[in-house]
Amino acid sequence: MRRRRDLSGEERRLWASVARSAVPLPGKATPDLPPEPEPAPAPPKAETPKAGGMAAAFPPALRPRVAPAPPALHPIDRPVRRKIGKGRIELEDRIDLHGWTEAVAHGALLHFLRSAKARGLRHVLVITGRGASFGSTGSLKRALPHWFSTPDFRSLVSGYDQAERGHGGEGAFYVRVRRR
Repeated sequence: MRRRRDLSGEERRLWASVARSAVPLPGKATPDLPPEPEPAPAPPKAETPKAGGMAAAFPPALRPRVAPAPPALHPIDRPVRRKIGKGRIELEDRIDLHGWTEAVAHGALLHFLRSAKARGLRHVLVITGRGASFGSTGSLKRALPHWFSTPDFRSLVSGYDQAERGHGGEGAFYVRVRRR
């Protein structure tokens, strides 16, 4: 059996104010408010390093670098998606991952998208399959959004959306390749 967690002072005050707004059952009383806590003292200010301090100890080349966050994914706009579906915007290439294992499909998709970016392609079709056949779980269809959220793919993909019915519907995705 798990031990109950004690309420903090703020939680007790909040509960007491909620309990006071309700009508108590016969024979019960409203809880008392706990005393107000004293404000915590302000933390002391840290001294700025001098010219000969820790910052000067490491030359700029040896200072730890913070990697920039990968760019965010944006969904493909509805008008663009419709134009792709109707053929007004051409799909420049496609890859069919149907029936492949996740490990093989991941590597192949990464290679395909790197190649598409190097060739300057903008819109491609990725066919994963719907996963509705006997024994299939649709693991590629479910894994694709997770893959696209990783830094490897976020540097290659600017957006994706489910394809129109004529291009595979639930079993395919339009992918917008990030510009160079």
